[in-house]
Amino acid sequence: MKWSNSIRKWSRIIHRDLSFFFAGMVLIYAISGIVMNHRDTINPNFSITRKEYKIAENLPDKAGMNKEKVLTLLEPLGETANYTKHYFPQADVMKVFLKGGSNLLVNVKTGTAVYESVTRRPLIGAMSRLHYNPGQWWTCFADIFAVGLIIITLSGIIMLKGNKGIIGRGGIELIAGILIPIFFLFFF
Repeated sequence: MKWSNSIRKWSRIIHRDLSFFFAGMVLIYAISGIVMNHRDTINPNFSITRKEYKIAENLPDKAGMNKEKVLTLLEPLGETANYTKHYFPQADVMKVFLKGGSNLLVNVKTGTAVYESVTRRPLIGAMSRLHYNPGQWWTCFADIFAVGLIIITLSGIIMLKGNKGIIGRGGIELIAGILIPIFFLFFF
């Protein structure tokens, strides 16, 4: 009897300490995992905003549009320093490329413009990047984290005894937690 109590005692200690140690990683993976699950509605790396407006002045056509004129169009947006190049994908439509991925699309005939601002999501983007394994150093830490999760799981399974443990409610929850992913693997 003393032997099983000793194992449970050490399971609690290991479970508690590893849980505290890896809590940050669990939160990072959980939050970025939620965002990555909804990539069709949330871009985890970039925030993209669109602004549509009308340019009041008359604009030159393709032949008359030069860099200086494009820079005057970028002034109200605060993007003159980010100009990289411009071109006309259609006769009356000019696209201006800006550093960082932002762009401006202008119909020179009608004066309608669409400014698309692309900015990095610093926190969520960095968290999501960890899911893509950014390097060898991360592979080592992620492997240690995975082993830690296995140990946390196994110590949690043997920590409780009786009706709340593996032979009672805990066992039923364990089986359900195994069957649900298996069900989704085979049927979805």
